[in-house]
Amino acid sequence: MPLTRTLADATVVITGASSGIGTATAYALARRGATVVLAARSADALAEVARHCQDLGGRALAVPTDVTDPAAVDRLAARAAAEFEHVDAWVNNAAVSAVGLFDEIPVAEFRRVVEVNLLGAAYGTRAALPWLAAAGGGVLVNNASVLAEVAMPYQSAYNATKHGIRGLADTVRQELRVTGRGNISICTVLPATIDTPFFRHAGNHSGRELVPPPPVYPPEVVAETIVRLLRRPRREAYAGGAARLLGLQWRLAPALAERALGWYAHRTQFGPTGAAGSSGNVFRADAEAERDGGWQGRRRQLVRMTAAFGLAAAGTAVGTVAAINRRSRTDRR
Repeated sequence: MPLTRTLADATVVITGASSGIGTATAYALARRGATVVLAARSADALAEVARHCQDLGGRALAVPTDVTDPAAVDRLAARAAAEFEHVDAWVNNAAVSAVGLFDEIPVAEFRRVVEVNLLGAAYGTRAALPWLAAAGGGVLVNNASVLAEVAMPYQSAYNATKHGIRGLADTVRQELRVTGRGNISICTVLPATIDTPFFRHAGNHSGRELVPPPPVYPPEVVAETIVRLLRRPRREAYAGGAARLLGLQWRLAPALAERALGWYAHRTQFGPTGAAGSSGNVFRADAEAERDGGWQGRRRQLVRMTAAFGLAAAGTAVGTVAAINRRSRTDRR
């Protein structure tokens, strides 16, 4: 079910709110008069985002929080309820990544990506549920990425956590339904590549400059998708047309799509220059309240690349139909 209050009367907790999609979502909600409780590790950036939310017409509270600490996440939820009397929605958005070949990513960084992305979402969900129930119902949104459905080389830890988030959301949704708590909606967002600081701040063990694979969409595309889910909850929602096409290809012909996306990502997520190995923001906070990552130049490739994805999807569909027909003829023999 949707929020029991209008957005103007609702309190929404957002993790990973100090930059990128989290910041864009906070601003989108503040423009609608919502109260936002902002969580992330970067206290100064959070304070700046909170000030701008207030300038936009919303109420805002910054609560510096490390989502890998379940007690801290519980305190975040309690603080939101104490300050504003109710928690109506929760957005699990905090995420980091360590990019490189699976067997070359340091074990400590792999573990930390799992702790932030997957366990952070689990801790957020556990903390949110009792407060959403106390509010008479509410909406929890997990920002999972299209990489919760498909896979991309050099992103093993990130892929694994996003697939895990999707499975966690599906299971919790089932449990709420069968235990009579259907007034709490669990939603998953599957964005395409988004223009945020994410690629500049990720841990990098590839030896090359990281760049986002086009087409690249502005973070407001995801923010508006999250706002729509709060108003009209759905199990899952794509953000960006390329994400929907990728998901379609993966479902129609997973082996072919896996090969195609592997080839494409291998050639598009690295720039022309080298880069020294770095853990990026995996262990340290470095957000600066920026929504965009400065990848607007790659946004201009959106139309051309979306057309290419469309042709690939059509080819995948034709190949799938042909394979089904071959199997059918074989079965009739």
